[in-house]
Amino acid sequence: MLSNNLIAEFSSEFHGRLIQPQDQDYDEARKIYNGMFDKHPLLIALVADVADVVASVKFAKANQLLVAVKGGGHNAAGLGSCDGGLVIDLSSMDKIRIDPEIHQVTVEGGCTLREIDEATHKFGMAVPSGIISTTGIGGITLGGGLGHLTRQCGLTIDNLLEANVVLADGTIVKANATTNEDLFWALRGGGGNFGIVTSFTFRLHPVNDVYGGPMLWEMDEAKAIMKWYRKFIKEAPEDINGFFAFLTVPPGDPFPVALHNKKMCGIVWCYTGNRDNAAEAFREIRSFRTPALDFVGLIPFTGLQTMFDPIYPPGLQWYWKADFVRELTDEAIDLHVKHGALLPSMHSTMHLYPVNGAASRPSNKDTAWNYRDATWAEVIVGVDPSPDNKDTITSWAKAYWDALHPYSAGGAYINFMMEEGEERIKATYGDNYEKLVKIKNKFDPDNFFHVNQNIKPTVEQTVA
Repeated sequence: MLSNNLIAEFSSEFHGRLIQPQDQDYDEARKIYNGMFDKHPLLIALVADVADVVASVKFAKANQLLVAVKGGGHNAAGLGSCDGGLVIDLSSMDKIRIDPEIHQVTVEGGCTLREIDEATHKFGMAVPSGIISTTGIGGITLGGGLGHLTRQCGLTIDNLLEANVVLADGTIVKANATTNEDLFWALRGGGGNFGIVTSFTFRLHPVNDVYGGPMLWEMDEAKAIMKWYRKFIKEAPEDINGFFAFLTVPPGDPFPVALHNKKMCGIVWCYTGNRDNAAEAFREIRSFRTPALDFVGLIPFTGLQTMFDPIYPPGLQWYWKADFVRELTDEAIDLHVKHGALLPSMHSTMHLYPVNGAASRPSNKDTAWNYRDATWAEVIVGVDPSPDNKDTITSWAKAYWDALHPYSAGGAYINFMMEEGEERIKATYGDNYEKLVKIKNKFDPDNFFHVNQNIKPTVEQTVA
């Protein structure tokens, strides 16, 4: 237990705010996106700047405190918090600097996608990343970064140009293609294993209004749609992205009353090509099977990025299972349709995110991300507002995943994973794992940063 004098001494050099269990806003400050986790840190360091991050790291190390790093708090496994330790909360570090002439943006580590999208949209540009705007840029980037622009612009990490990082010993380093190249390689998919990224510099893409939104079909058409989709998305022009989903239609506007609470299949599209060609680009899509609902049209990219925020507010119960997938066989499609028809709650879903197109051009060895040869990142999530339904959503997701895993490529996107053990992490990084261990040995040999999908150092000395 830390003494009051020790905390007061730490606080005296702190520019942000230290939140303790006795503070009125402690319960609000300790919340994370996944309501399935209810953690009670000893101290929350709401950092204001890089100096606060350094001070927090040094304080935790000196006092052998467990450390969790929180950006947007969206981590699937609840790894943005911890029990009895120090949470370094970056959410107040939200400055954004845009250079439209060279198409670059530098953002602090606590920014959300909404904040970045709104800032860059004013210049008619975007960073490829995510589909829920409350997501933090830090976690989604370090894990890889899938979203509406993956086929057009690559993963978020493919657009990362530089990162400023606070290491486990409190030093500050820059990582890019020519400085600390090994660290830069590891940050692009290796998660929060190597340090705390206080700022990211990204390449911007000219994305303003897009032709996008969801199309939904009846569940009895799901098999035909999936068979058509598996071929279409492999051959489609890179300016079209579309992720497949099983879903339950929310009972409210803007959905037609006749579809409320109905289980359906759908594809959420994003076309970034010439808007005059949009109707022609979607002619094949609409002509294959007329959708029961077609909300695809011209929309600001910020509108597409925030479209699902109201359906998935913070605090819902989430249970995640995931895999990478190379091929959707007929047998796998049959199993998808079987389990997709059993969605246990309105919020539960299955998504297949394409990782081909621009995302497939780098090799597996170019970044820590090891599945450039996959076609999809599959995620199965049991989601419900009530903790009383935890077992129901969990058992459905596990049964679905158990049935489909034999048809997978092996590993999974780490941002879609619960805590599933070392072997699962090794499967995710494959041939890149040993290189990641060597980089971990160099930058965090004591495994100070281990509240994550942990890559264990081989020279590990002490773990808080």
